[in-house]
Amino acid sequence: MTLLTQNNDSIIIQDEKDLGNQLFPVFLKLNELHTVLVGAGNVGLEKLTAILTNSIYASVTVIAENILPAVHLLCADFTGVKIVQKSFAASDLDNADIVVAATNNNVLNEQIRKAAHQRKLLINVADKPELCDFYLGSIVQKGDLKIGISTNGKSPTVAKRIKEVLNEGLPNELNITLQQINNMRNSLTGDFTDKVKKLNEATAVLVEPTPQPVKNFKWLVWGTIIVSIAIAVAALWFNEPGFRVYAQNINPVFYYFLGAGFLFALIDGAIGMSYGVTTTTFSLSMGVPPAAASMGVHLSEILSNGIAGWMHYRMGNINWKLFKLLLIPGIIGAVLGAYILSSLEHYSHYTKPFVSLYTLILGIVIFTKAFNLKRKNASGKIKRIGLLGFGGGFIDAVGGGGWGSIVLSSLIAGGRHPRFSLGTVKLSRFFIAVMSSLTFMSMINGANWNAVAGLVLGSALSSPIAAKISNKISAKAIMVSVAIIVIIISLKSIITFLIKL
Repeated sequence: MTLLTQNNDSIIIQDEKDLGNQLFPVFLKLNELHTVLVGAGNVGLEKLTAILTNSIYASVTVIAENILPAVHLLCADFTGVKIVQKSFAASDLDNADIVVAATNNNVLNEQIRKAAHQRKLLINVADKPELCDFYLGSIVQKGDLKIGISTNGKSPTVAKRIKEVLNEGLPNELNITLQQINNMRNSLTGDFTDKVKKLNEATAVLVEPTPQPVKNFKWLVWGTIIVSIAIAVAALWFNEPGFRVYAQNINPVFYYFLGAGFLFALIDGAIGMSYGVTTTTFSLSMGVPPAAASMGVHLSEILSNGIAGWMHYRMGNINWKLFKLLLIPGIIGAVLGAYILSSLEHYSHYTKPFVSLYTLILGIVIFTKAFNLKRKNASGKIKRIGLLGFGGGFIDAVGGGGWGSIVLSSLIAGGRHPRFSLGTVKLSRFFIAVMSSLTFMSMINGANWNAVAGLVLGSALSSPIAAKISNKISAKAIMVSVAIIVIIISLKSIITFLIKL
């Protein structure tokens, strides 16, 4: 057998199996057709839900002896659905255009199929591919864009997984693109050939490879990372005698912060936030002043975020336009916040409860987000990225954390792609950490190097494996646990301060 492709290329078919899926995809206007659904149990509910989800004005007659309450509840919101509680009769299909059999009675399903074919009607029989004239496939929808997925009846589970991948990978903004192209098509003048040419030019960007950053810009970024690390290490080694002494007498505090840094970085890798707030909360509970606690957090994040940023860069998870919009305002906000907090270091007894209040609020925010992981923000993308970066950098430096909780969660809630948002926030976080750390070190005379060293080593060790751990642990469970711990410790710190007044 010889077939011609759309490009008129010849394909020789030696085995019918080489033909693959021979189903012809069709999108039906169910609001103009009459669908008869026989069966109102769990399977019938599933079929009815699929129909009404895709065609809210569909005309459907549901016929069944026993009807689930959930079916009545679903139909209450759709005026085109009629429920008839009775046994099936062949005459029920006299006015039908499409038939769906969703009973658990195989004999009855055969009777329904026979009656449908006698009337030359197409029928879908639930869980019986060999009896079906058509399948109800998995659907991916982005506004007016609708994609049907079929595995030729081989595996609905695979179809479901592919649906999840496409739902995640296709941006919601595709519907906006469709509306704009439609408006453009309606406004075009000229003959058919000219219109097609102009539309092809307008949509060519959709199939072009994602533009990569200029090579020189890449070298600039990673050259800056290396130089920044060298500056930070030199500042520590030459300007801080305590750093050279600490290695000679390792304090048990080092091991406490080593474990804390490792654990908190794992959590941060799983949910993309909370390292700063958990580490700051822990540091304050260990008696570290707010400015020193924030400095320890940011010093430890230099290496861990450098590693994470590099890994995301290698995997292509960086949105370079978003990165540039976040970077400069974020650095300015972080340096300003670090300067203000360091200037109040002598009043740490009074600033500590305010920082604890901030971590308490963040704990509540994390707890709330744990129960809203799938909720979409209808307000659209955040457009003032620079203002978001400045606010995130400032609050992060003052409170010792919040860049992920504020910036990352805002970007994702605003509709941006989670993977690219996470990679971009991680890389920009490296520069934020470097600049705020340098500001802290220039303002503070000393630091708890046991705590800093423990956090640096612990967070760096966990960074390479955090991504693997995140795939095996429920993000909701982690966020709830983190939120509860942060809230309890923050409340304890605030209550202790009030008792001493």
